[in-house]
Amino acid sequence: MNGEMVKKKAYAKNEKLSRKQFISTYGSLIGLILLVIVITILRPRFVSPANLRNVFRNASINGLLAIGMTFVVLTGGIDLSVGAIMGCAGMYSAYFAQAVKGYPAIVAVLIGLTVGLVFGVFNGVCIAYLKVPAFVGTLGAMSIADSLKFLLTDAKPIPNLSDTFKYIGGGSLGFLPIPCVIMIFVLIICFTLLYKTRYGRYIYAVGGNRNAAHVSGINTKRIICSVYVLTGILSALAGVIMTARVTSGVTSTGDGYETDAIAAVVIGGTSLAGGKGRLWGTIVGILIMQFLSTGLDMLGVNAYYQMLVKGFVVIGAVMLDGLSSD
Repeated sequence: MNGEMVKKKAYAKNEKLSRKQFISTYGSLIGLILLVIVITILRPRFVSPANLRNVFRNASINGLLAIGMTFVVLTGGIDLSVGAIMGCAGMYSAYFAQAVKGYPAIVAVLIGLTVGLVFGVFNGVCIAYLKVPAFVGTLGAMSIADSLKFLLTDAKPIPNLSDTFKYIGGGSLGFLPIPCVIMIFVLIICFTLLYKTRYGRYIYAVGGNRNAAHVSGINTKRIICSVYVLTGILSALAGVIMTARVTSGVTSTGDGYETDAIAAVVIGGTSLAGGKGRLWGTIVGILIMQFLSTGLDMLGVNAYYQMLVKGFVVIGAVMLDGLSSD
């Protein structure tokens, strides 16, 4: 009799775990499908090719931030400076992309990426080697990046960018917008790094148990530093693309984008505690955030209410993350 009760309890426990695992793995994808269905019913033109093309263009820019954030969160860290780095890199690339200055577009792009690299190294060294908490270190970097972009032009926009530079954000390769092509290329590289190399295994190991990873011979400081460098570069790339898309350097570029990036990562199933998550889930998460934003726009929802909705989405995603880890 006791044996049967034990078996029933074990079966119920396994069933509960399998249910939780299924929701954790496919919940975000199911949510995305339901979101698309609801918005399409309310606004059928949502699925028009022109609108979807625009949605994917915008999602690509946000996706670059979220991909980098995934690497950071997998190590148990957080980066609040991605939006500010995005804006700062965009402004400095725009400064050198002005048609009157005559610099090639590649110079402007490299300047922007260098800004991201510098901030990534700064964050990585502060957090990994100087023992500054990630929240505090990246918050400080956010303030520095914001200051630098305002000091460059005294908060004035930078117009008249070269046509070659603007093509990065507004051009297309067949049906696919250039930002989508860039993000797909970045995604392939990052997917390979995370799932096909020793480096990716080390990232999961550091996030799962930093002390155990260190004892096993992994250079945890170097791994932690590297993910912030990667995130800084991808944030800068997003800033360059966004600046080229809006055809001018604007100081508001990147404002609040860190919220969407963190939300996309958590919605996609990556645990804020580190060591658990998947890159494809992050892509689903960023599509959810972008579809939600576009859908609310098409429904005529006030921008301030949209911020309210996104805030609740972030809180809900973190709550689900906490519940799934219990």
